[in-house]
Amino acid sequence: MIELLGAAEIRQLADSIGVVPTKKLGQNFVIDSNTIRKIVAVAKLTGRETVVEIGPGLGSLTLGLLEVVDNLIAVEFDAKMAEAIVGTISKKTSGKNFQLIHQDAMKVVELPMAPDALVANLPYNISVPVLLHFLETFPSIQSGLVLVQAEVAHRLAASPGSKVYGAPSVKLAWYSIANLAGNIGRSIFWPVPNVDSALVYFKKRETALGDEALRTKTFEIIDYAFAQRRKTLRQALAKFAGSADQAEKLLVSAGVSPSLRGEELTIFDFVKIAKVAS
Repeated sequence: MIELLGAAEIRQLADSIGVVPTKKLGQNFVIDSNTIRKIVAVAKLTGRETVVEIGPGLGSLTLGLLEVVDNLIAVEFDAKMAEAIVGTISKKTSGKNFQLIHQDAMKVVELPMAPDALVANLPYNISVPVLLHFLETFPSIQSGLVLVQAEVAHRLAASPGSKVYGAPSVKLAWYSIANLAGNIGRSIFWPVPNVDSALVYFKKRETALGDEALRTKTFEIIDYAFAQRRKTLRQALAKFAGSADQAEKLLVSAGVSPSLRGEELTIFDFVKIAKVAS
């Protein structure tokens, strides 16, 4: 067992390097070791994976992951925390292959090892874009678990017809099957956030839905479909297709009713439209 970081130690570490968590960067550190071990358990890691963690902060989840896996890559944007976490890991662990990448996660296009899993307490302000960026950039990722704002979690795991089903739901569904994996109380964070948090577990589809060109076209159509939720697909895709009449022809050819709205379609429906449009 690795000695995980507790609330007092996390605050001391932050103070020693002059770090004050900010809402602007979406920084909320998990300060409860039991919650850390719960998160790691829910990630369903075998221990053989190479895991990538985004936004490790001061290293509380990082240490929890290193109790289970030997290969871990952490991507941290903050220079002070990037330096501090290396010291923390070397002090509290041994025999582990830990590599720290000091870079903006949205700009990461290469890692020292191909990751098999992604586990992260994602910054609230970029949670969806950074998750989709990593799934697009690193197709080796087979599964993952993210801790995000509860509202975002429900959106990511939503099914067609749900009030919160939207572009993030469908785009994540291109890569994987996602499910809610538990709620996380506010009190285990420092600073305490004003919103609830939840876990989303995802597992990569056994069969890919298409190549990169088809994904790009599918995502473009998804963006148009959800740009104005109340519009029917005939109207929502008018600009994409050239006119409402052309949109209707496209939809009929794809076997999708022009009178439906984007929130009623599955990822498979969007792929059918994209294939006809390609």
